Amino acid sequence: MPNIKKIINDPRNVVPELIEGMVEAYHGRVRLLPNGFGFAKTEIPEGKVALLIGGGSGHEPLFHGFVGDNLADGAACGYIFTSPTPDVILEATRAVQRGNGVLYLYGNYAGDNLNFDMAAEWAEAEGIRVQTVRIWDDIASAPPERARERRGVAGDIFVIKIAGAAAATLPTLDEVARVTSHARDVTRTLGVAVAAGSLPETGKPTFELGDDEIEIGMGVHGEPGVLREKIVPADALAEKMMEMLLADLPFQRGDEVCLLLNDLGSTTQMELLIVNRKVRQILRAREIQVYDTLVGSFATTQEMAGFSITLMRLDDELKKYYDMPCRSLGLTKW
Repeated sequence: MPNIKKIINDPRNVVPELIEGMVEAYHGRVRLLPNGFGFAKTEIPEGKVALLIGGGSGHEPLFHGFVGDNLADGAACGYIFTSPTPDVILEATRAVQRGNGVLYLYGNYAGDNLNFDMAAEWAEAEGIRVQTVRIWDDIASAPPERARERRGVAGDIFVIKIAGAAAATLPTLDEVARVTSHARDVTRTLGVAVAAGSLPETGKPTFELGDDEIEIGMGVHGEPGVLREKIVPADALAEKMMEMLLADLPFQRGDEVCLLLNDLGSTTQMELLIVNRKVRQILRAREIQVYDTLVGSFATTQEMAGFSITLMRLDDELKKYYDMPCRSLGLTKW
């Protein structure tokens, strides 16, 4: 199996160096924390409910690229595909808190759950109130009746968008957590892969697929999907994915949704737009209205070839927060 080429320095230093480069790209709007694995906005109003996001690196711009105006106040970062440690999370918590509590928002993975829970206990011992919302939008990772066991994938972006706007406007941590949980509960994602990503430390793919194979439901770390089959044309693939997605919430006639076509790392915009064409045809036939569409790289897995489709069902409350402008490295909306 050949090595995958990457433009890096020492593979052991990729995360500190990528975080340093990301902080530089914010042009003073964020500051690097002393441990080198977290950063926070330089201006956070006193009394604001703080939003802290985080997770493993290697999925850029998720999570680190969603710190900004009406988005997260800080991010705690781990090594590639690895949870941030409790001390990194605690330092970021101290950096963002302004006396009105901190909401932890992250994907539902065992390591993240353990480390964020430990940091929350330490923060509470210091008098910092914390609430947690875990994102579990990946329909391939567990059936609907066990939704709390599902993984967080590209649906993170919509939930972070809503949470950031809510944290910028609502006066209490409880209210921000309620709105964020509501956004999480109406968001669904399904992904596919045609080729693996890799770990910088090894330069090797994280899994193998045949030249004519596609995996439906692949996780963002290379976790197995629900179907492995021969590759099919884009329209047939979109039909299969949408059938699974629409049945899960379920999405129904008259619903209004936000739609995300997410590149997992090396899929071209051409391919995403071809899929979007078919997705919109399917939604139109179901009389489901698309309020807004995002197309691009938001939650990646290094150079994994593949994409995911995310739907978030809107109501008047969620629409209000979705419409608020935001600015960050990974998402800017006016």
